[in-house]
Amino acid sequence: MANYVFIATSLDGYIADADGGIEWLNDIPNPDNSDFGYAEFISGIDAIVMGRKSYEKVLTFGSWPYELPVFVLSSKLDSVPGELSGKIEIIHGDVKELVGQLTSRGYRNLYVDGGMVIQSFLNAGLIDEMIITRVPILLGDGIPLFGKISNPIKFNHVKTVILNNYLVQSNYTRITE
Repeated sequence: MANYVFIATSLDGYIADADGGIEWLNDIPNPDNSDFGYAEFISGIDAIVMGRKSYEKVLTFGSWPYELPVFVLSSKLDSVPGELSGKIEIIHGDVKELVGQLTSRGYRNLYVDGGMVIQSFLNAGLIDEMIITRVPILLGDGIPLFGKISNPIKFNHVKTVILNNYLVQSNYTRITE
């Protein structure tokens, strides 16, 4: 199994502003309507694991954007809206156990999303690759992509590309020892 992060951050490392807002992402120039590599990335993914706050943010988008199964890691939620039944499953518990359960259900490549969930997966040694797109904006405060980690985690830099002369997207793979 492999676990991936595909996410945008501000230059100062935030994935959302202090209120959890991501409206600043709407200001990205995109004259060609590029998806910045998302379609290629998601084509290799079996399921998505996200946190409650990310899930609640996605619910504000108007329509559910994911065709893949979505697992929401939450200790507070226990149900989903009826129209999303069969598309979303609420899961609880230790991320290592959850990954084991998802693997036993046939999921091999997980897209991990949401600050706290990404941090939990990193601390458990469960992130294999990260694709991080830096947006040239300083937010000054907000929800950080990375938090405190228990031990250093080493990654190899695979590549960096500049998208639309505006974004810097870097790929990293975890060094396993």
